[in-house]
Amino acid sequence: MEMRDIDDLPKNAANYMALTPLWFLERAATVHPTRKAVIHGSRTYTWLQTYQRCRRLASALSKSSIGVGSSVALIAPNIPALYEAHFGIPMSGAVVNTINIRLNASTIAFLLGHSQSTVVIVDQEFFNLAEDALRIMKEKSQGNFTPPLVIVIADESCNPETLKYALGQGAIEYEKFLESGDPDFAWKPPQDEWQSIALGYTSGTTASPKGVVLHHRGAYLMALSNPIIWEMNEGAVYLWTLPMFHCNGWCFPWTLAAVCGTNICLRQVTAKGVYSAIAKYRVTHFCAAPVVLNSIVNAPPEETILPLPHVVRVMTAGAAPPPSVLAGMSQKGFRVTHTYGLSETYGPSTVCAWKPEWDSLPPETQARLNARQGVRYVGLECLDVISTQTGQPVPADGKTIGEIVFRGNIVMKGYLKNPKANEETFANGWFHSGDLGVKNPDGYIEIKDRSKDIIISGGENISSVEVENSLYLHPAVMEASVVARADERWGESPCAFVTLKPGVDKSDEQRLAEDIMKFCRSKMPAYWVPKSVIFGPLPKTATGKIQKHVLRAKAKELGPVRMSKL
Repeated sequence: MEMRDIDDLPKNAANYMALTPLWFLERAATVHPTRKAVIHGSRTYTWLQTYQRCRRLASALSKSSIGVGSSVALIAPNIPALYEAHFGIPMSGAVVNTINIRLNASTIAFLLGHSQSTVVIVDQEFFNLAEDALRIMKEKSQGNFTPPLVIVIADESCNPETLKYALGQGAIEYEKFLESGDPDFAWKPPQDEWQSIALGYTSGTTASPKGVVLHHRGAYLMALSNPIIWEMNEGAVYLWTLPMFHCNGWCFPWTLAAVCGTNICLRQVTAKGVYSAIAKYRVTHFCAAPVVLNSIVNAPPEETILPLPHVVRVMTAGAAPPPSVLAGMSQKGFRVTHTYGLSETYGPSTVCAWKPEWDSLPPETQARLNARQGVRYVGLECLDVISTQTGQPVPADGKTIGEIVFRGNIVMKGYLKNPKANEETFANGWFHSGDLGVKNPDGYIEIKDRSKDIIISGGENISSVEVENSLYLHPAVMEASVVARADERWGESPCAFVTLKPGVDKSDEQRLAEDIMKFCRSKMPAYWVPKSVIFGPLPKTATGKIQKHVLRAKAKELGPVRMSKL
């Protein structure tokens, strides 16, 4: 039987438009034209100035024949130009492609080639990196290389010689490029909200990076979901500790325009810089990976400004934060919201929604509950944990492990030019995260590990995350990461890589390792206890995630744990 609506009223130009976050900027400029929108050192732009600068950028790009179907790459830290790119580039119809500044030249060459970026906008500090990447592309092209338009962003905090060199190589200075654009440019919103707004590449730790394509509709929904789940009010003051090049800053560039807030740019993230910005600008919100929270918790007294002048809300995502770090942040007056997501889900798309009844629980219990990945964002339709064997939802018993899967409007369009990966990741109508977790009786999900990070010892699964959480409780441990190491008896056993806190006596590493193993034995099953402990700094990505693939390679170099001859 055909289902019919109650009416036959059609969509028309008056009642239906494509969803896009670009309108948020126009509204902010209208409502609060003189409010500070972006602050970077001595430079300040109001919302009206920001809107005009973004229109200039869109206009200048359009004059250079950049529009729908074009990709514009950016290689820059958290500076105003990177914020402006999130509006100006899509206002021209093109796609914003933010590139991780910590990648090497050969990887950037791959990304620029794969994305077919016709414009590269690069901060002056990273001009040599972009130049090296373009040189690699030219060498591999066998005479078919068409160089992109290169625009260099000047920054007063950088060495002026690097800017002079870039301009000498034919790059256009960003402000000069904007001057060629019209501040009243009549930009057009997308005809179709499925149109691409952004392209971002996964870290590519096991193969070539995959290009995640996002659409205007998802960016709009995520930008509005963020303040709803985070108590982010109109006029919020947001500190850019999270790189804007990572998942488009979790869609917060668009959120800040929606709430008419103020963006405080932080070129380099340090604990001292965070505390100083809170005191100077009255920062209300910032996002950071757990590793950044760890540095804030363990900052020496001379780098902190405590007590905090007001409550500061912090959103964290990435690797599961150890409960001890969450407890430490809470003790210092930060209110931490724990979220989880992926590049493929526009950044965080689940939240450990805080319940008032948890307020009366002991701090340790609160931290343990808040360390879970939680429930779906308001803008996400479906979230579940399914059996990797049957594809059916696992019971909500907090024990049965399955894969975390997503479905809804804040899931990516797909991977660029990668049909095989798309077929696998969207199998059976779900986006498959590759993360293994459980569903608790209260419906909150909890990650136990990445599928490739589970350690199988004597046929038993060991969650590296849970071993790490125990290691973080040891008084000498600053950072910890656990991977599988070959083991002659058990097949695999946990290998702990540990960074010690400042001031810890490191003269007898053997004794320290034994003390850590003894501590672990009091906290976990015997077969979970790391059989090897390696000290030193941990390798990290630009977003502060620990690079477990590097640690797995190191563990492989160590060879297997030998069977005892006794």
